[in-house]
Amino acid sequence: MTTASPFGITIDRVLLAWMIALARVSGLLIVAPFLGSVSIPPRIKAGLALLLTLFMLPLVPAPPAVAGASGMAALLAGELAAGFTLGFTLQLIFDAAQLAGQVCGVQMGYSLASVLNPDSQADSPVLSTLYQLVALLLFVQLGVPHWMLRGLARSFDYLPPGRLSLTWPAVSGLLAFAASMFVAGMQMAAPVVVASLFADVALGFLGKASPQLPVLFIGISLKNLLGLALLIGAVSFWPRFFDARFERALEASERILKLAH
Repeated sequence: MTTASPFGITIDRVLLAWMIALARVSGLLIVAPFLGSVSIPPRIKAGLALLLTLFMLPLVPAPPAVAGASGMAALLAGELAAGFTLGFTLQLIFDAAQLAGQVCGVQMGYSLASVLNPDSQADSPVLSTLYQLVALLLFVQLGVPHWMLRGLARSFDYLPPGRLSLTWPAVSGLLAFAASMFVAGMQMAAPVVVASLFADVALGFLGKASPQLPVLFIGISLKNLLGLALLIGAVSFWPRFFDARFERALEASERILKLAH
């Protein structure tokens, strides 16, 4: 028997709206940068999920009628996937920064040095961890968590509960954006990679002209200093670079979810 409130709203509809909002918020917090970090204790994440669910609840449209446990599971899985997509596109930018750090570490001779990454709680190359930490600082400084939560709130307008479907345009859009993040990582590493290439060519000619010169030992120090100098100069351009990338990630997530409608 369905229990009705004095305002004519059934209790099961209210519980279903709570579950929909919680599923979409939980999908976001699973993979979202900063908020979904493994360094945050699970009880803090659970409290944050409940708090955000409380804020998102008034934005949830009238939930559809659900038939049986299988229908409920499919509905909540779709809502979880919607929130996961919003956070996953932003997380790809941090993966691009990690890729750039690994490439630069190989070129500069830091590939064997590793430190504990506070975001993943695993040993990572030192430059890869540095790139991710700088990206995280810019993520917070630029106010991207607020953009992310506003994007989550807007998702209830263009993607009502129960409307998510796995369409090929949505899948291809997600794959295309993931490929563009690989390009973004190579763009971040490009100054160091290009400078190291020219340094290798110059050292090769120098080694041919003077075989007695210890080119190998000189090359390691030279590429190290050259890479650090270029890295210091490139950091000043990172705020604009990451600002544009974060904005593109949010736009891509909304476009993908609209294609999945």
